[in-house]
Amino acid sequence: MHPDISPIAASLGIAPEHLILHGRHMAKVSLQALKDKPQRGRLILVSAITPTPAGEGKTTVSIGLSQGLKKIGQSVALALRQPSMGPVFGRKGGATGGGKSSVLPAHSINLHFTGDFHAITCAHNLLSAVIDNQLFLGEARVKAEQVLWKRVMDMNDRALRSVRTSVGKPTERATGFDITAASEIMAIMCLAESLPDLRHRLERIVVGFTAEGDPVYAKEFRVTGAMMALLREALPPNLVQSVEGVPAFLHGGPFANIAHGCNSVLATRMALAHADFAVTEAGFAFDLGGEKFMHIKCRQSGLAPSAIVIVATVRALKMHGGAALDQLTHTDTAALSRGLENLAAHLDSAAKFQRPVIVAVNQFTNDHPDELALVHEFCRARGVPSATANVFGEGGAGAVELAEKVLAALPAQDAPLPFLYQQEESVEAKLHAIATKIYGADGVLLTDEAKARLALFARSGFDKLPLCMAKTQDSLSDDAKKRGRPRGFTITVRDFEIANGAGFLVALTGTMMRMPALPKVPAAERIQVTDDGFMSGI
Repeated sequence: MHPDISPIAASLGIAPEHLILHGRHMAKVSLQALKDKPQRGRLILVSAITPTPAGEGKTTVSIGLSQGLKKIGQSVALALRQPSMGPVFGRKGGATGGGKSSVLPAHSINLHFTGDFHAITCAHNLLSAVIDNQLFLGEARVKAEQVLWKRVMDMNDRALRSVRTSVGKPTERATGFDITAASEIMAIMCLAESLPDLRHRLERIVVGFTAEGDPVYAKEFRVTGAMMALLREALPPNLVQSVEGVPAFLHGGPFANIAHGCNSVLATRMALAHADFAVTEAGFAFDLGGEKFMHIKCRQSGLAPSAIVIVATVRALKMHGGAALDQLTHTDTAALSRGLENLAAHLDSAAKFQRPVIVAVNQFTNDHPDELALVHEFCRARGVPSATANVFGEGGAGAVELAEKVLAALPAQDAPLPFLYQQEESVEAKLHAIATKIYGADGVLLTDEAKARLALFARSGFDKLPLCMAKTQDSLSDDAKKRGRPRGFTITVRDFEIANGAGFLVALTGTMMRMPALPKVPAAERIQVTDDGFMSGI
C-alpha cells in the first residue's frame, strides 16, 4: 500500500482545508495555500546532456537529489512535470523516476492521475469545435483556410498529424492533431499564476488571421468561461510523494522538444513557499528545456535557479563518442573520451546564465569504475564539481555526495539572471543568439514559408515575444543524426507557430513534429493487468 498524502501536506505546513484529496495518496493544493506565503526556498534546476533514445534519468536524479537533501537534514520539495500518456505507451514508458528514486503512486500518475491532461485536451478541443461551428454558420471573422488552431489528444498517433475536416462541405479544410503536451493550453496552464491570469491568457489565444492579416482571438468565440470551467480544477498543483517521503508537486507536462518543457509556475511556487529547497527539472537536455526554462519560464515569472545540475551518463557519452546503441553497456573509454565534448557543450551553455553548475553522473550497473573516473577527471579539469549518483539502486543514500556538493556550490546570494536575448530584438537576432550561444551553430536559415509566416505575425507585434524552439532532442543541431558536439552547421527554421496566450513564438526546425509517432514496438505492448487488477509493464 502507498502511504497517505495528508501527513506529507501537514509536514509542509499546508492546512487541511487547502488540500483537495483525490483518494488517500494524491491531492491537489488550493491556490489559497500560496496566499501571503513568502517564497522562502532556493531553486535547484536539473537538466542533462543530449540523451540516448531511452533518456538519461533526469527525473530519477531529481528525485534522488531531493531524497539526498532530505537525508542530510534539509527541508526539500520537488516540482516536476506530470507524465503524458503518449510516451507511456510509446517509446520511453513511464515518467515517475525509477527504482529507489521514484514518486508514488506511479501507475496512477503515469495514467489518468488527477485528470489535468484530460481537462486540457477537452478545453482545447472545445475551442476547436466552436471555431468549426462558427465557420459552418458563417459567423467567424476568419475563413476555414485561415484557421491555425488544431485539435489535440494525449497519445502518439502519426496518422492524425494531417487530416481534413468537414469533408465535402464549404468549410472543408486541412488541419491536424498535436499531442496534448504541445497544446498552447498546456503551456498556458503551466505559466498562469491565477484564475484571472488563466482567463486573460485563454482570451488572447490567436486562432487564425483574416485575409487582411488581422489576428482573430479566442475571446471572439465566446467560450472562455466554458474553457475556464473545464480548467478550474486542473489549475491547482498536484501533491504526491517520493518513495522516501519527499513532497512532490507534479503539475503540467509540456515536452521540451516541441514546447517549453517545464512544470507549472504554480507548482514551483508551492515548493518554494513550503520548503527551503525546491528541486525542479527542465525537459531533455540543457539546449532545450534549460534554455526555455530561463528565457520563457523565468522571464515571465521572475523565478531564477540558484544552481544548475547537469545529468550525464556513461552510456550517453559513449554514444556521442561514436559507440553503437547496442554496444553502450560495453566498457569503451575511448568512445567516452570523445563523447565528453557533448558534456562540454552543455556546461558551456549553462555557464552563460552565471549560476554554479554541478555534474551528476547517473550510475548504471554496467558502468566501469574507469569510465566513471574519466568523467570526474574531465569535470575536475574544468573546475566543475561532480558526483556519481546511484539513485536508482540506493535512493537518497546514493545522492548524499551530490546533495552536499550542490549545497557547497550555492552562492550566499543569487545574482540577477542574465538573458541571452532581449524581447524587443528581432526574431532573427533571437534565433541567432540561441543557435550560436546554445547549440553551437554558425547561424540560422529561414525558409521562404517561415519568412512569410513571420511577416504575418510581425504585423501584430508578435515578433516581440520570446522564442520556443521546436528541435530534435537527439542532437545539439537540428539533425538528429549529428551526435556529440556538431560544428559547422546552420539551423533551418521551416515555419513558425503563434502561442500568444502562452506568451511565445514557436520556431519549427528540421523535421520536428508536434504530434509524435509510435515506435515499431510500442511500450503499450508490455503493459498487462491481471484478473485481480494488478498492473505491470509501465
